[in-house]
Amino acid sequence: MNKFCVCFFGAVFFVMFGAAHANGDFDFDRWDEIQQNIRSSAAADGVSQTTIDATLKNPVFIPRIVYNDKNQSEFKLTMSEYLNRTTGATRVKTGREMAKKYPTLLNKTYNKYGVPKHVMLAFWGMESNYGATKSAYKLKDAFFTLMYDGRREKFFTNQLLALMKIADKNKLDINNIYGSWAGAMGHFQFIPTTLATYGADGNNDGKIDIINNISDAMFSAGNYLNKLGWNANEKIIQPVLIPYDFDFGLLNGKKKYSISDWSKMGVMNTDGSPLSRDATVVGIVGDMDADTSNQNLVPSPDNDVVAGRVAYLTYPNFYRIKKWNNSNWYAIAIGVLSEKLK
Repeated sequence: MNKFCVCFFGAVFFVMFGAAHANGDFDFDRWDEIQQNIRSSAAADGVSQTTIDATLKNPVFIPRIVYNDKNQSEFKLTMSEYLNRTTGATRVKTGREMAKKYPTLLNKTYNKYGVPKHVMLAFWGMESNYGATKSAYKLKDAFFTLMYDGRREKFFTNQLLALMKIADKNKLDINNIYGSWAGAMGHFQFIPTTLATYGADGNNDGKIDIINNISDAMFSAGNYLNKLGWNANEKIIQPVLIPYDFDFGLLNGKKKYSISDWSKMGVMNTDGSPLSRDATVVGIVGDMDADTSNQNLVPSPDNDVVAGRVAYLTYPNFYRIKKWNNSNWYAIAIGVLSEKLK
């Protein structure tokens, strides 16, 4: 694709070329090579010519996506700040409304995949605010842009190819599939390879559409959690207090001891009473920075002294959540939100 050919596309050229030149020359040969590689790989994988042509119809380079990828925030919220943002009253209220709106679907998901409705609602709320968060980017353009950028070219190439196969199999127009700048889509923000592996047809129409069909989205998320080993009879987290001489280095959830052993280290229930004598092996998660302790102080019943800092014992379901999203704060939020939605 030479400059003359690109100019022919008018507005596409302006978005792609003009913005790219703000940070240097755009490599048209590389852009063309990426498209040709996709054409060849998709054809070899059996993708239909119709989907291939639709995918390669005027792909657009989006500089904002490159900016987002290179400038992901490194700002770290404390645990209490994160939970205030993600598990507040408005999200709980909306979750309860969704429980009343979709009782049959939530029950079907539980019966089929063993994931309780309050857990499904917590994931739905965290991932897309129950579908209210609107996707900003055409996914094929996001993937082409990230492939061109090159930081994780192979990964995003695989995502685009998976998206093409999904569009082909489910008779979807790839130019109408939108998602986040990083390539996640739908109510539960699946990337294409995750959808290809765990997608489930929730309404038995022979197609899987997790963007426009809440039944497909719910079944797909339930299937994913089921395959991760979700145990409906098991806790996610248990709020506790830790003493101020506690080893903060243990608060990353990596070290696991019996609840009885945690009790011997001074961990207690939130009312200040001792933990039960329990051989169950769990981790513990909380703010590891001692300087943030004043944001998690809990007074003792007589209000004369501070009893400890809030942390959470973390059960096996917690670590299953981390296979979905490898963030301690995210997994804690799922646990907190799901309890509020019971």
